[in-house]
Amino acid sequence: MQTTIRYFASVREAIGQGSETLELPQDLRTLGDVRHWLAQRSPRHAMALAPDKPLRVARDHVMAEPETPLRPGCEVAFFPPVTGG
Repeated sequence: MQTTIRYFASVREAIGQGSETLELPQDLRTLGDVRHWLAQRSPRHAMALAPDKPLRVARDHVMAEPETPLRPGCEVAFFPPVTGG
């Protein structure tokens, strides 16, 4: 399943690119599965997407949770939480 992955803010800086279009394995079911799979792609991905990093995720421009199902052809975005002050 081909999916566009977008990275924002510190995630983009750590990975070194703002987006990539990838063919995802068929066994990935949730956005959390995508994060785990991406973290294995390179040392930069591992650092940016580590399980202990507080990150937000969106599917097709809508905030989502790690348990949110992956949809064929959707866009997935990862970014750090935003704080105000």
